[in-house]
Amino acid sequence: MLAARTEQYIIFRLVQEKLAIDIREINEIIKMEPITAVPNSKSFIKGVINLRGKIIPVVSLCRRFGLAESPPDTRSRIVVVHYRQEAIGIMVDFVEKVASFHEVEPPLESHEVQGVQYMDGIGMCAGELISILNIGRLLSDG
Repeated sequence: MLAARTEQYIIFRLVQEKLAIDIREINEIIKMEPITAVPNSKSFIKGVINLRGKIIPVVSLCRRFGLAESPPDTRSRIVVVHYRQEAIGIMVDFVEKVASFHEVEPPLESHEVQGVQYMDGIGMCAGELISILNIGRLLSDG
């Protein structure tokens, strides 16, 4: 078991899973807006948006994890994170809350778990296990 963490995380839903991102890696959370497809981009890139005059690539976590995408609805959001001095949007089904985890366990070693290579650990909040994403690994080319 790892030591207790006092960092805060944004907890969000993707399909039926609850996931978390360290709040220090997030620039802002915006409502879903039209995404323009970019031909010949990486498979997990949904497209780009214009955010106050700046073009931001948007990642589909469903595509990154090999899951079927559901159409966005009124609760869908784009979580804008910073990665290598750039802003990148991540599509999520909806943002639930900000929370801290008292204990964080290392991610499962099994390669049978979808997306395990993109996780930093697993935290517990209100009796539920929540996977903590590693933004660097999630957005890298590998």
